[in-house]
Amino acid sequence: MTRATSLNKTRTILGIFLLTFFQLTGFAQITVYQYRHVPDDKIEEFVKRETTYWSKVAEKAVKDKSMTFWALLEKVGGYDLPNSSNYLFINTFPNIDKVNDVFSNVEATAGVKMSQMETNSLSTTTSQFFLHDEGWVQDAKAVPESDFNYVVMIYHDTEYADSLIGLEKKYWSPFIKKAMDNDQTTQMAWGNARVLAPAGDNIKFTTVSYDLFKTLHEALMTTWDPKIVFPNKGLTMINKLELSRRGIAIYRIVKVVAAPE
Repeated sequence: MTRATSLNKTRTILGIFLLTFFQLTGFAQITVYQYRHVPDDKIEEFVKRETTYWSKVAEKAVKDKSMTFWALLEKVGGYDLPNSSNYLFINTFPNIDKVNDVFSNVEATAGVKMSQMETNSLSTTTSQFFLHDEGWVQDAKAVPESDFNYVVMIYHDTEYADSLIGLEKKYWSPFIKKAMDNDQTTQMAWGNARVLAPAGDNIKFTTVSYDLFKTLHEALMTTWDPKIVFPNKGLTMINKLELSRRGIAIYRIVKVVAAPE
């Protein structure tokens, strides 16, 4: 899916919806990551259409309970920019076999003809993944609408995805939760997910974790209390399961539509 509107107007409401997404993502739900490349001269129209029209489609789908979450993220920085994705859609469905329900009668929902709202001609889908969300914690004092503005996506490559997820739940999740609650870090939230498909030698990650921050500066250079004690035993076990260096990408949250908490 897609969307487009004033970036400044939407930024303040995105965080709370992002929080809702992680809270609502249950066992049966499947999350789809769709990566898009949008040329520079098409970005303004692409974002406008996504946030103006496709967000309405998402809102109806959420109301109809055929979708629980829709988000557009804009990559910050990158490499090989002309040939790589610069936008990421995150969509969560309670029943992946009924995705077509979301896209039925979209012109009536958006109030315009497809030619005015479609964004396929403005972008190229570079890849699409199916994931299952596994964990989520946040700072007890976080105000999502103002504190969740940037997401650091961390891509892990392991042959033992379930084991790595289990270690993160056992060691990292309680650690980062305590650190956030005690103001020992500027990170505001954390979660992780397991990749379901596609898989293979050419796919260089099997799990994803995501760190949320208020500012780009903190996303780039996270502040930690010098007295903090990291869970080194757990981190060592996690690192041993990983086959290669982690991939890291930073995204700015552009717009989110989600079911009520």
